[in-house]
Amino acid sequence: MQVTQEDGGRLNAFAKEPRMEVISDEASLSNGSRLLIISGAVLVIALMALSVAVS
Repeated sequence: MQVTQEDGGRLNAFAKEPRMEVISDEASLSNGSRLLIISGAVLVIALMALSVAVS
C-alpha cells in the first residue's frame, strides 16, 4: 500500500489495484450462457403471461 503525506500532515493511503484482465471476443458468450439467457427471458415472459391470465 502506498502512503503519502498531505500538506496538513495527514496521511493518505492508496490501495493496490488488481491487474486488469483482457477478455477476448471469443469467450464473451458461449452456447451455455446464451441458452441460459434465452431460457430466462422465456421464463420472465411466461410469468408475465400467467399473471395477466390470473388477474
